[in-house]
Order: sequence, then C-alpha cells, then structure tokens
Amino acid sequence: MNQFEQGLERYLDAGLLVFLRTVRVGIIGAGGLGSNCAMHLVRSGFSDLVLADADTIEPSNLNRQHFVLAQVGSPKVLALRDNLLAVNPSARITAHHLRVDAGNMAGLFESCQAVVEAVDEAGTKKLIIETLVPTGRLVVSASGLGGFGRAGEMRARTVRPNLIVVGDHSTPCDGSTPPLSPGVGMAAAMQADVILNHFFTIYMEQS
Repeated sequence: MNQFEQGLERYLDAGLLVFLRTVRVGIIGAGGLGSNCAMHLVRSGFSDLVLADADTIEPSNLNRQHFVLAQVGSPKVLALRDNLLAVNPSARITAHHLRVDAGNMAGLFESCQAVVEAVDEAGTKKLIIETLVPTGRLVVSASGLGGFGRAGEMRARTVRPNLIVVGDHSTPCDGSTPPLSPGVGMAAAMQADVILNHFFTIYMEQS
C-alpha cells in the first residue's frame, strides 16, 4: 500500500477501499468532464480505469481540463494516465488513444461495471446510451454545463435505474455560454459522486 492509499484510510473504511479497487470504471472522453471525473474517482479510491479518447491537448483545453502547459500536444489519454499515476502510482489505468464508435465500444468497456459519458458530440452521446444502458451497467452522462452562475441549477437526474444525467440539462457550451472550469468541473465532480455513491451503496448492502 503506497502513501496515497494509506492517506485515504483516514477518510474511508479499509474494507470499502478494498472493494473500490475491484470496480472497473470506463470513461469515454478525456476532456473537461473526463479528465476531471477521472481525477475525482482516483482521489476517491477507485484505481482501475479504462480511458478512451482520440484527441490531443491544445492550449485552449487548459482553462478547464486536468492537464498542464507542458502536456500540450500530447494525447489526452496518455497525459491523463500520467497525471492519475502521479496521484496513485498503484492505479491500473488502461488508456486507448482512439475514437470510440459503434464497432469498438462494446469491446472496450465490456469489463467495466460503470461508464462515464464525457463527450461533446450528440451522436456519440446517443450511441453510448443506446449501446451501454441496455447492458445493465451504470452509465453517467452530462447535459448542460456551459457558462457560469448556474451552480444552483445543476442536479443529477435519474432517467433510468442505471442511467443518471448530471448538469442543468439546458445550457449548451457555445459562444455566449462557453465551457469554463467551474461549471465543467462541477459536472465532472457530480459524475464521480454518482459513481462513488452507487458503489458505496452496493458495498454497504454486501457488508
């Protein structure tokens, strides 16, 4: 057990931490939502993540994504893996630098008990929900996280027992309501909180 994991035991039950290490979480997208959600999950005791994203880091990403200036030009999933391992060197981070599509989605995430939808494209969001929700695994999506001043309007909405959508459910990221760190970060934290609560509940029921 490394120092980070020892430190977590100050806040979380040792049995819960053992349980969380057995949970594999997939994250589709390693941008503002995905990179921040992944960091929240690792800091909360999850240590087995499957990341997938085809993009590289651009300077315009740094206002809200969990990267630093020196990582500009690097594939997002590889830089995110390095950042997560810098927090918990014992984490098991599988990083796929590719575009998730109908042909590879099921195979990439078949071993995950939960999947975070963290993409921008509406078509990909729809594909994730249509492909993964029927499998019964938990899917946590996001909608409405642009701009600022709407923190009180963000909420987690249960669409189906295994589909939760976070955000204010109305505000797009566009010219008048751009993607900014507070709103994007809050939505990412809410996604991680949904997952932590879900598996904490399962752990308590099994204990």
